[in-house]
Amino acid sequence: MRMPENEQELKYSRLREAMRGDNADACLISLNIHHYYFTGEVFNGYLYITTESGPCYFLIRPSGPDAENRYNIRKPEEIPGILAGLGISLPRRLWLEADELPYSAYVRLKHIFRPESEGNASAAFRQLRMIKTPWEIRQLRHSARQHEAVYREIPACYRPGMTDLELQIAVENRMRQHGSIGHFRAFGANMDIFMGSLLAGENAGTPSPFDFALGGAGMHASTPIGANGTVLAEGMSVMVDMSGNYTAYMTDMTRVFSVGKLKDEAYAAHRVALEMENWLEEQARPGMICSDIYGYALETARQAGWGENFMGTRLQARFVGHGVGLQINELPVLAPRCDTPLQPGMVFAFEPKFVLPGTGAVGIENTWLVTEGGVEKLTCLPEEIIPLS
Repeated sequence: MRMPENEQELKYSRLREAMRGDNADACLISLNIHHYYFTGEVFNGYLYITTESGPCYFLIRPSGPDAENRYNIRKPEEIPGILAGLGISLPRRLWLEADELPYSAYVRLKHIFRPESEGNASAAFRQLRMIKTPWEIRQLRHSARQHEAVYREIPACYRPGMTDLELQIAVENRMRQHGSIGHFRAFGANMDIFMGSLLAGENAGTPSPFDFALGGAGMHASTPIGANGTVLAEGMSVMVDMSGNYTAYMTDMTRVFSVGKLKDEAYAAHRVALEMENWLEEQARPGMICSDIYGYALETARQAGWGENFMGTRLQARFVGHGVGLQINELPVLAPRCDTPLQPGMVFAFEPKFVLPGTGAVGIENTWLVTEGGVEKLTCLPEEIIPLS
């Protein structure tokens, strides 16, 4: 779905307001994800906007926004001359994507514009993107419907004797058939994963260097996360946490399946996760502090006797949820010391999970929209443990 013109105007207005709050004169945007956020397109070049003028599009390759203020360039050194011809002064304070640009690119752009000071556009954009627009929420709703449709088909993907990887490949096939883009975007370095994670049995407790809720050994030393070739066997849980990227905006959802019947303790721990989710749905409101949600979940797990299994065993994740959108790990984060209050328009995943040695992982994850009066669950699908055989 193409981004409407009024969506761009809204985002540019929010950007200018944020720039003025930091006394910035201009912002130069280089990265695909931010190009898409503001224009609905990905292009090779630069988007330049000031507090008083723009946007201007400086394109290194010919594809890009079909706009009047579009200029073809070979290199960014040409931009100041074009701006001078337009009567636009160079900025005294310039925003650059400091957290994400390669150092050499950052230094090059700083040398070209020679501002008196620079601001961090990456941090500002994460704050802007934390509050979704009505159009973005519609994209998330569409992803949620397709996400649900694929998960309904997971039992049909199962065959006795298959491995976790074979099951994941079958699920990925259904995902693409339902329109999955396939590209899994995450913020930060060293956050590599392909279309999501499927964890079976003991592999769910294997620590990973990647900052996701649970780990898994993976299939290769270069990508140690997720499915590792475990043969699916009786009494084993299968946690499916695959991406809902059916638009550029991703939903996040986890459901647990079982090969045969699990131990009674697995169902008991799973019920605790569902109790946490019910509490969230009943209690979460604008103004609730993110760290308080994490604190409630951790204390509930401890009181139920599952504190040592909460969010892992050998390595326990220190969060229970995160924002979602163009990236799978946006703001806010439901974690200790995160004093961000919930605000209408936020969209986040809440994922209380337990790892049980000898069984695997159980728990739940859904994507939630913060509304004026509470929260709305966007990913709606049966939440009990679903038997595969």
